[in-house]
Amino acid sequence: MARKRTTRARTGKALGYVRVSTDDQELGPAAQRAQLQAEAGRRGWELELVEDNGRSGTSMAKRPGLAYALDLLERGRADALVVTKLDRLARSVVDFGSILRQAEREGWSLVVLDLGVDMTTPTGRLVANMMAAIGEWEAGMIAQRTREGLAVTRAKGTRLGRQSTLPAEVADRIVRERDGGSTWQAIADRLNEDQVPTGQGGKTWRPSSVQAVYHRHAG
Repeated sequence: MARKRTTRARTGKALGYVRVSTDDQELGPAAQRAQLQAEAGRRGWELELVEDNGRSGTSMAKRPGLAYALDLLERGRADALVVTKLDRLARSVVDFGSILRQAEREGWSLVVLDLGVDMTTPTGRLVANMMAAIGEWEAGMIAQRTREGLAVTRAKGTRLGRQSTLPAEVADRIVRERDGGSTWQAIADRLNEDQVPTGQGGKTWRPSSVQAVYHRHAG
């Protein structure tokens, strides 16, 4: 995330994201709403609540509330996304890093109350940069494990041919990044930078092949 932050006109509006996967969680929807409203009031933000109750946090896919919020932020309709706890938003550092990079790229702020991540302040942005770096490291490790797994498969004499051998973690990565707002070209570029083989063992990802994988696995 060591790149120039995009600047844009402020709206004075924030999006508060609420999610629970079951009805018996300690921090239920009402408690999350109250915390988010209190924080928005303290900062003088107009708050719109967006909810994905009953949705799993293991993947950012299939969460229409989050997709709606990220779309509004991308289009400049709000200045910040606020969540009470990190696990309401993302369960993996890779997913969290993807959202942080998107916020930096598009010029909006992410605020996570339980972690002290606050991209409206220099210190909060420093914390965000560190966490995004961890996410990028984890994504790189996934890519390395993918390459090593394919190398073992080839060493055993298994013919890959034209049959797709794309690991589930690569497909999940494509779905995450697309649902996080990345373009087909941007996803292909990052896969190529990480030297992740295609499903047929090739070296070059193209936007059309990324799109094909997404539509097969996004469900």
